[in-house]
Amino acid sequence: MDEIMLLVNKILPILVLPLGFTLLCMLAGLVLRKRLLIWYAALLLWAFSMPVVSDGLMRFVEGGSVRISVSAVDNADAIVVLSGMIRQVDGAPLGEWGDAVDRFEAGIDLFKAGKAPVIVFTRGQLPWQQDAVPEGELLERRAVRLGIPQRVIRLTEKVGNTADEAVAVEKLLGVGKGKKKIILVTSAYHARRAVLLFEQEGFDVVPFRVDYQVENNSGLTVLRFLPSAEALAQSEKALREMIGWFFYWVRWQFAK
Repeated sequence: MDEIMLLVNKILPILVLPLGFTLLCMLAGLVLRKRLLIWYAALLLWAFSMPVVSDGLMRFVEGGSVRISVSAVDNADAIVVLSGMIRQVDGAPLGEWGDAVDRFEAGIDLFKAGKAPVIVFTRGQLPWQQDAVPEGELLERRAVRLGIPQRVIRLTEKVGNTADEAVAVEKLLGVGKGKKKIILVTSAYHARRAVLLFEQEGFDVVPFRVDYQVENNSGLTVLRFLPSAEALAQSEKALREMIGWFFYWVRWQFAK
């Protein structure tokens, strides 16, 4: 059942994200012979494919673009690094880095700065990728290579999404034995939802945002209004995160 729910959570948002919704509108326009729907779909796709729109959405989700320094972070009981940064390919035993490698580097920097006595990696593995090595195991090996003692590294059970990570870290660190303060390392656009989920599990959370998607010096030029596949992908990433906020808000309302 958990695997089915995870799959549903991954697929359903596609229907309301710009690309999927546009295709549905175009299909409806063709079937119903409504040109207005087709034009609406085209304009919608153009809008979300403009860098000026995608950057605005991402800035809103990230909540600012200032990355705090490691020295400015208070000490905690543990550093928790969320999964989502490694691609597993043949010929690369430890995988290859994806865009979110800043999560790993920040976690290592925080530990070396003495911000917590242990560092936690989550064993991310999607249910339909059973042949893949759980990501946390690869991160552990990489951390040891960088001089992090294996005795201070903690790995969670296998997890499929951020909600699973929060529950698994609670089991690992034992919040029930006393409220734990953690430094939560994740991508800036993902931080708000991650913090909420970990606070729901009883943690005192200090977010450490990395992997910012928008530059500060992006001026307003004609190119910012021209559509691009990269901008569309960024719009969908930001909107997917907003859908995640809404999903968990609704779930918590029903749980009260």
